[in-house]
Amino acid sequence: MPIQVGIHEPAEGGKTKNTLIWINEEGKITNRYQKVHLFDVDIAGGPSLQESKSVERGNELPQPYETALGKIGPQICFDMRYPEPGLVYAKRGAHIITYPAAFTTETGKAGHWHILLRARAIETQSYIIASGQVGQHDDEGKRHSYGHSLIIDPWGKVVAELGGEADEQGRGLDECEICVAEIDIEYVERIRKEIPLARRGDVYPELK
Repeated sequence: MPIQVGIHEPAEGGKTKNTLIWINEEGKITNRYQKVHLFDVDIAGGPSLQESKSVERGNELPQPYETALGKIGPQICFDMRYPEPGLVYAKRGAHIITYPAAFTTETGKAGHWHILLRARAIETQSYIIASGQVGQHDDEGKRHSYGHSLIIDPWGKVVAELGGEADEQGRGLDECEICVAEIDIEYVERIRKEIPLARRGDVYPELK
């Protein structure tokens, strides 16, 4: 069974690469993506994180790769705040865009996680698969992740969701959870045909 995995690889200057790899059915790494947008934020009353101090910035948006599910365009966490990569992937024929993430609880509670990911699904007319880490990262309790892993269809409907740190029931904090959903490539193509999104490259820069 193929799997998509997030790893950290050595980079120059003592930094690392935040990388997403695809391992095929034969156990070979066939595709990789290095995170383009790094998480440099200073949230009032919340975390202050400077990912660029320890992580090397990626400089390439690879072509979507073929899988048994359809063509996948890989992204990582903070990339979800930028619509352009997803739009480029859709133009290149991607059916699915993935966003593995360790999304902060503060911004998750503010609604950003669900709103941004549903927006990416609607504007790209693609399936979004976003696996979210959940719970406390460190012994001091300075960093927490929101959880709420999602699968969203190209109409923007959440078709699967797991628990998160903000749940009153605490789902997802004590043990791993897995959610599944059917990926219907014909549905993607139908949505794109019925509601064509023709960009005005004559008015604003065209995405490649």
